[in-house]
Parts: sequence; structure tokens; C-alpha cells
Amino acid sequence: MKVFDFDNTIYRGESSVDFAFYMIKDNKRILKYIPTILFSLAGYKLCLLKKERLETIINNFFAGILEGTESPDDFVKPFWDTHADKLNENMLRLIEPGDVIISASPVDLIAGISGKLNTKNIIGSEIDLKQKKITWFNFGENKVKRYRELYGSRKIDAFYTDSYNDKAMMDISGEVFIVKKGVPVKKA
Repeated sequence: MKVFDFDNTIYRGESSVDFAFYMIKDNKRILKYIPTILFSLAGYKLCLLKKERLETIINNFFAGILEGTESPDDFVKPFWDTHADKLNENMLRLIEPGDVIISASPVDLIAGISGKLNTKNIIGSEIDLKQKKITWFNFGENKVKRYRELYGSRKIDAFYTDSYNDKAMMDISGEVFIVKKGVPVKKA
């Protein structure tokens, strides 16, 4: 089985950030979160931001983005209608039906494009829409915990990611490929 990170691996960019910018057209309140999100994203990419702090920032963002909505489904499909072209075709060709996509992005956001991903096996952060907060932040060690809950000790033959924030997943994988600009390179 192969396991793939989503953002900057299968999707060119950060899907949650792109979704936030997409949502601005319908919800101008989101603008106030953008500087914090961009700063936090930089800290995350540099492995400088602690999981707890990132989770707080994301919860604040989701409370703002989801204010006044019952379901993000009304926004997810139109988002993918305009952003599906950011899926990396080279990576999509590597995905088989039994493979897994694992991400810190919300599972509902990624599931909105599942028809193009060649697999229905998607693990991501989970959001309680009524409370407007994350109930499971699928980041760092939590990716391994959730993977183990769902797949036990099933061997990961190859893991594809763009970031060393996924070190925990790398440690339980046979081969590791670092994806740069859509091209996977085997980690030595």
C-alpha cells in the first residue's frame, strides 16, 4: 500500500489556505484571519509551530469561516470546480484504489474531490460543524495514530510527502519520497 500526503504533494499548494481565500468572496470577515494563517503556514513549513498553537489558530479560523453556515458542502463543490486543476496529474497516476491519502486538511474538503483521487481512503482533520472547531487534528503524530486505528499494523510500502513535518509517518514507512514541484524523489 502507498500513502500520500495531500497538500503540496497531490495538490499544488495548501488546499485549506486556497479554500479560505475562495471563501472571502462570500464572507469578508475571513480577511482578518489571513495574516495569522499566512504567518502560521510559514511557521508550520519551517517546523517551528507547535501542534497546539496551530490547532488554536485553525479553530479560530474555522469559527470565522463557518459562522452563519450549516454546512460547508455548499462551498466545497464550487471550490473544487475552480481548483481541481491544481491536482498534480503525475501524482494522481501513482494512486491506486487501495492506497490512502492522509492530510492535516479537513477530510470533508478533500472528500469533495475524491472522484479524481483514485481512492476513497481519505484520512484528514475532522471538524464539528455545530461547535465550529476541530475534533481531530490530523497532524504530526496524530497521523500515525489515526492510520493505526484504521489500518492496524498494515505495512506502508511507500509514503509520499512534501514535508519533514510528516516524520512520524516516514518512520513507519518502507520507502519515503519527498515531493518537490510535483516530482517524487526517493529519500536516502
